[in-house]
Formats: sequence, C-alpha cells, structure tokens
Amino acid sequence: MKRCLYLFAMIIAAVSAFAQDGPPDDKHGIMVRVAQIYISPDANSSKLGEVPRGREVIVLEQSRNWLHVLASITPEKDINGWMIDKGVIRPSTPDGATVLFGEGAASELIASQRGGRRGAADDARRLYYRVYDYFPKSDLAGEGLYRAADILWQIQVGDVMSRPSAKAKDPSLHAEMDDQYMKLVIKKFPGTKWADLAAFHLLEPKRCGDWEGDEKCPEKEANMYEKYTAEHPNSPTAAESLYNAAWRYAALIEIYKNQNKAKQIDDSRARAKATCQAIMTKYPQTDWAYRARTLLYLVDQQIPTYGNAIE
Repeated sequence: MKRCLYLFAMIIAAVSAFAQDGPPDDKHGIMVRVAQIYISPDANSSKLGEVPRGREVIVLEQSRNWLHVLASITPEKDINGWMIDKGVIRPSTPDGATVLFGEGAASELIASQRGGRRGAADDARRLYYRVYDYFPKSDLAGEGLYRAADILWQIQVGDVMSRPSAKAKDPSLHAEMDDQYMKLVIKKFPGTKWADLAAFHLLEPKRCGDWEGDEKCPEKEANMYEKYTAEHPNSPTAAESLYNAAWRYAALIEIYKNQNKAKQIDDSRARAKATCQAIMTKYPQTDWAYRARTLLYLVDQQIPTYGNAIE
C-alpha cells in the first residue's frame, strides 16, 4: 500500500512538472529514439506502448540501466512505465542541443523523401522545438525554434491552400494560420535572421487570393513587400521580397491597361523598373537579381507578365 501511495505521489509531481514554466530540470528528458515502455524493469515484461522521437519523459526513479518514467505518447496520452536508459537527452547531456538538432535534421530529411517515415515531419518539429526549450542559451536555439515553427507553418499552408476559401480575394476570408510560434521566434530572437524569416512568413496570410483584376490587391501587396525589405534589409528573404514587389508593379501594368488608365500604366512601369534596378544593385549575383533582370527586359519590351494576354 505504501508503495502504491509513493508511486502515486511521484506521478502527481511529474504531471505538475510537465506544466511548469521555465527551462526543465534533469528529471525531464527528450527521446531521440523510439523507446518501448514496459510494465516493469524487465524486457520480458508486458509492453505498454512506445515513446516516439521528440516526446518528453519525466524520470520518476532509476534502477540500474532502467528508468521509471511518465512518458508523453501523444498530446493527450501519457504512460507510466519502465524503459531502458538509452536515447534520453536531458538538460545536462553533453552537446545535448546538437544531438537533438541533428536528429531533427535527420527526421526532416526523411519527411521530405518519397515514402519517408510516417510522422517524420512531426518528429522533426518536436525535436527542433526542444532544442530551444531545453537549451535556450545554445547557439542552435534560435534556429531550432524557427525550424519547428517553419515545419508547422508549411503543414498549415498545405491545408489552407487546399480549401476553396484560399481563392477569396479578401484575406480575412481565408482559413486562419496558427502564427504563435513565428511570433515567438521574433520575440525571443529579435534582430536575427530567424526573426527576419519568421516576419516574412507572417506576410503570407495578408495576401489576396484571386485578385479578380482589382488593382488594390497588387498595390497593397507591393507596398507590403517593399516595407518588409526596408525594415529587414539583411534578411535572407529581402531580395525575394523586393522581387515580389517588382512583379506586382509589372502585373499592375496589365490591370491598368484593361481599365484604360494611361497615367497609372506609366507609373506602374516606372515603379517596376526602379524596383528591378534596386534588386540588381543591392543583391547582385543572386537568383532574384537575375530574375529581376529578366522582369526588367519583359517590362521594357512591353511583354505582358500577368493575365492571359499573348501577342
């Protein structure tokens, strides 16, 4: 009876530990392998389940090379049992951040391959996030948090873009994106390229779906992308953002032609050319500079870059 009460008390303490704020202590661990959970510290005992990569365990006690853990199997399910003491990364593990990041990178690569391991993208996302969570002072913390946020973002984009609402001109009619992790990157790592990349992603939900020939959409988006480049000139996506603006100014030429607005056509052509020149000057020898040169040629030759016009 005392043994049962003792275990019950440990489990209650562990559940509270799952919800604690701040960096975890060494009772916490992250799996870098799939581990079997047994009913007792014996490989011949009954199996209770498996702990996936990137899931957290709370160590209740240790017996030789066995750990008694409360393991997170899914967000909704925890298992109390025993596992072999292997593949558990704790805050005190030497080079623990690198090990977690490396396994995250391996899982991300597998997820990108045809017929890759099921759930590998989620494994990678959890592992990357735990680099930031367990090792917030590591040089890999910012990148880990960003990569975790990016994987979740890409999964959401696939879902959002598959819905009919994605074609709606009004961005407010599109399915909502969970942007909390992108915003966390910006908050925790301001002034870094990871924050710059996160800010670039946050522009995506602000874009129109089908423009429907309305000049307001490309005008608003071009200004949005120019503003981003001005505020994040050293971002890895600064040149891409400026190209996005240039392409929209070029598209406006065709939209205004359909509306017989000569002044606006000239203004759009001038802005497209100026923006292309800015890309080639500020970001030479990048793909975006080469693409800007092509776009500039098309604009100079008055070749349509938007719509169905064919000459």
